[in-house]
Amino acid sequence: MSAVVTRISPLLRPDPRRVITKLFVPGEERPEHESRSAAVIRRVMALDEETVCAALARTVRLFADRHRDVRATFADHFASVSHRLPAGVVLSEARRLLLGAYFTHEYAVEGAALCNPSMVAHPDQSGLTPGHLRFVLSVRGIGEGHLSSIGFRTGVIGPRGTLTVEPPSDVVTTGLRGDPVYDKPLFLGKLAELGQDDEVSAVLNRWLPARFTGAELDLVLADLHPGLAARREAHRTVELIRWIAECNYTSEFPVDTDVSGRVLWPTGPSERQGMEDARFVRFTDDDGDRTYYATYTAFDGVDVAPQLLRTDDFRTFQVTQTTGPAARNKGMALFPRRIGGRFAALSRGDGESTAVTTSDDIGNWSDSRPVAAPGGDWDLVQVGNCGSPIETPEGWLVLTHGVGPMRVYSMGAMLLDLDHPERVLATLPEPLLLPDPDERDGYVPNVIYSCGGLRHGDTLVIPYGASDSTIGLATTSLRGLVAALTDRRTRSA
Repeated sequence: MSAVVTRISPLLRPDPRRVITKLFVPGEERPEHESRSAAVIRRVMALDEETVCAALARTVRLFADRHRDVRATFADHFASVSHRLPAGVVLSEARRLLLGAYFTHEYAVEGAALCNPSMVAHPDQSGLTPGHLRFVLSVRGIGEGHLSSIGFRTGVIGPRGTLTVEPPSDVVTTGLRGDPVYDKPLFLGKLAELGQDDEVSAVLNRWLPARFTGAELDLVLADLHPGLAARREAHRTVELIRWIAECNYTSEFPVDTDVSGRVLWPTGPSERQGMEDARFVRFTDDDGDRTYYATYTAFDGVDVAPQLLRTDDFRTFQVTQTTGPAARNKGMALFPRRIGGRFAALSRGDGESTAVTTSDDIGNWSDSRPVAAPGGDWDLVQVGNCGSPIETPEGWLVLTHGVGPMRVYSMGAMLLDLDHPERVLATLPEPLLLPDPDERDGYVPNVIYSCGGLRHGDTLVIPYGASDSTIGLATTSLRGLVAALTDRRTRSA
């Protein structure tokens, strides 16, 4: 028996009109070039007031409809460079805002590509008729400089797999960064990973509570013994502590923004070159509480690391690092519930094979047990998951990916034991989904890749990135796919 996968409409293409505002410092847009801020400010200061007012009015008119509050953005960016002005200088509001406009630019979050989606049930299911399910589709947008961010689309799945993707918001907004309450084990774990398990980390362990604020951290660091603080290695540890604090944050969006108008933009230093391939899952804890988690790849320009998103409403997100030898490389995916009282995840710590890891702490992953390694002709280079496992009575259904000749990415499937997910019950011998001829060309050719499908009744919706350029949608019968796997298991027994 073989599973039948059907491609459906629509095809989601990158939209260069989806733009955000960013601080622009003339001269610093190219590496190793000096800022030209002072020169730009001098030129703006030399303009007469009539010209200033006319230039500001023209700029606001051109950009007001493209952003939520462009004047507030100009004011914020003026504040970022106001230290360049002579002390005591008084400027009109128009000149302040125009200065801010010169230090602002637009960035097209999907200017280069749109790919690698995951799909989960929307937290708001109100107003739907029976048989329909509202969903949130996370997307990876890629813009200038190969910077990746996490955006969203919404839509509805109807009976028999009919699917509608709603038009996204015309205005795109990034979240407001905030400092979370930190977890001490995370700091100590990251310091140990980085080889900085020294006297400063011992001070943190002694004086900080299990959960602490940024202000409490500042007090402990300020109170370091002078002899300890003067040591060169202590300076390095303090720098790493500050780095860890910057990597863990909250991102909150205004209440009046739509989910599809929100973009999680790289903010922490560990992700300054991109937030990639978010695998969202609706997690149900043992007490019935539901939380949305996503594991994603943070890229700083040199290193990659799996990090964790948490949200209840897709408006406020907690961003945290992960620790442990199993939390390395790319492609972690959480199971949607605890197994044997422990969190569980699929990981690919060695970069080429799939393992199962479990933990009492969702941020720390130590042990891992292999479940799949490269072996078939279509996945001989590496294997990995295509999103969080889907629970069925027969076992955990895992969509997989494999890399074959000419770096062709294809999708497959395997079935894991419900109670012991390190046990592989069955694997499809052939790919479930291969790049179609019209899907082979793109930003990264010959790639079919998903970060997570969604079950609705017997329909399994599989959103996928095609050659890192567009997003396609496919459906298959969940029963049919599981039957193909269990039939394979029966014939193998």
